Amino acid sequence: MNYTGPSHKLLAFLTSLLLTTAVMADIKIGVVVPNSGPTATFGQENINGVKMAMSKIQKTSKQKFSLIVEDDKSEAIEATNAIRKLLNVDKVNIVIGEVTSSNTLAMAPIAQENKVPLFSPAATNVKVTQIGNFISRACFTDDFQGVVMAKFAIDTLKKKNGLIVIDNSNDYSKGLASAFKAEFLKNGGKLASEENLTYVQKDTDFQSLLRKIKRANPDVIFLPGYYQEVGLIIKGARALGITAPFLGGDGWDSPKLFEIAGPAIAGNYISSHFAPDDKDPKVQAFVKDYEKTYKVKPGAMAALGYDALGIVVDAIHRAKSSKSEDINAALLATKNYPGVTGLISIDENRNSKKAAVVLETTAKEFIFKNKVNP
Repeated sequence: MNYTGPSHKLLAFLTSLLLTTAVMADIKIGVVVPNSGPTATFGQENINGVKMAMSKIQKTSKQKFSLIVEDDKSEAIEATNAIRKLLNVDKVNIVIGEVTSSNTLAMAPIAQENKVPLFSPAATNVKVTQIGNFISRACFTDDFQGVVMAKFAIDTLKKKNGLIVIDNSNDYSKGLASAFKAEFLKNGGKLASEENLTYVQKDTDFQSLLRKIKRANPDVIFLPGYYQEVGLIIKGARALGITAPFLGGDGWDSPKLFEIAGPAIAGNYISSHFAPDDKDPKVQAFVKDYEKTYKVKPGAMAALGYDALGIVVDAIHRAKSSKSEDINAALLATKNYPGVTGLISIDENRNSKKAAVVLETTAKEFIFKNKVNP
């Protein structure tokens, strides 16, 4: 008998075996975080959350994963170097990162060009996902948190004479400021000064800026920056007799803020992704596990890292493939993922639709104020 090829059954079996082998191949997940530099606490918390999620996943998943973590030192140029290394040397299937908008914007074109998905846990600037169809995120966007805080200023605090202070070196700060201003003015607020009040990251002397704030005499101040400069500005403001409440975004959300500002930090408010004192059972289970593992309470960056890794792995399981294109397609199809930062769905613009929380600052910690749905 002449043998000319495998039977249909054998061919089907071999195809199935190949597919199973592909799914079980070691999938490499790159992670880019600022593990040093001015936003280091964000990166350290974030990678803690990622690693905690991976530890749980490895106990139950038949799929093999490996994490390859790169520190970008809080610098955009280092972020681009990190993602190039992950793509060209490590050959990762997907990248999680970065937590800041500016560094994510630096990396995104490289991921898009290479058709490897870049999934940011916390980059909220609206421009991030506009770079291309391989860029998505686990967090809400600046236009949402800007609206949340403008409404909070007017509806809850009953403040209408506002001032906006911007980190002029930061895409995140500019985006939040723009969204806040539009919503604040639309709802009857006015600006105490038409002058652009700005600083840049790594500034340490804010006396001239603070004198301008005091002259303007606002009843509420929107300060969308990162904890390092925010802490110094608020500490200096209270010393100068400025009593108006400060409002901010998730860039404040670090335990370092309380060390830098001291007791002056009490009585201010931020929008963020997560509150460790939220009574949601899922949140409390996460907080308990995190405290057991790291001996401190988790912040938003830890929760976002935990959710980002969970969403990515869920997409990989659904894709049943190690190909970056297939993983990306499954990632963008994410609907109602039950994260610790909320129920998460990726919309048509590759952004997460989810709730925000408003947190109040005491002298020592953030406390849950309320939750705002999109």
